[in-house]
Amino acid sequence: MTLTRRSLALALCAAPLAGPAFAQGGLSVADKALVDRAAAYLQELTEAKARFVQTDARGRAIGGQVFLKRPGKARFDYDDPSGLLVVSDGGTVAVHDARLKTFDRYPLSATPLSVFLAKNIRLDRGVTVTRVSRLADGFSITARDGNKRTAGQITLHFREAPQLALTGWTITDAQNRQTRVQLQNLERTSGLAGSLFVLKDPRPKNVGRGKV
Repeated sequence: MTLTRRSLALALCAAPLAGPAFAQGGLSVADKALVDRAAAYLQELTEAKARFVQTDARGRAIGGQVFLKRPGKARFDYDDPSGLLVVSDGGTVAVHDARLKTFDRYPLSATPLSVFLAKNIRLDRGVTVTRVSRLADGFSITARDGNKRTAGQITLHFREAPQLALTGWTITDAQNRQTRVQLQNLERTSGLAGSLFVLKDPRPKNVGRGKV
């Protein structure tokens, strides 16, 4: 179970994408309009908080609280007793598992979080939108690395009523395994403390360091 919890956290850093820009390939005019709406919404989403539930390919789920502060900052505080914490400080994503006593770091630019944490949500290069799907209450946008340097894809899910809102995302890896993050009661906020987005390695100095 501990490995399952850790794999759920590391899924946020699965790196199917190479950058924050959306390039629209082979989409209809209506599809492009939805992509533009989504990009404009994400650009305006400067600070927010929500509950989240993250579910892996086998249906195993874990919840927590997420805080977002663009550009670049996020905190996924998993519920006890998981001992998991994922923090992006604007350049690096750190993953701490207190129960396994591990601490790993990944470049933010190499993770799917970069899609909606970028300073500028652009529509011209970096990530190719491959599909726009209409849903009963909104739509979803699927994107992959436009440079084809990495496998996998991310699908962002949006609700349209009563107003446009990000409801979560699904990460699909190179083996076609999916991890779903569902956001609950996402709300815009302001004044989030900078300390939320700082995570130093809490382990004793004689413990081996994680990836950099």
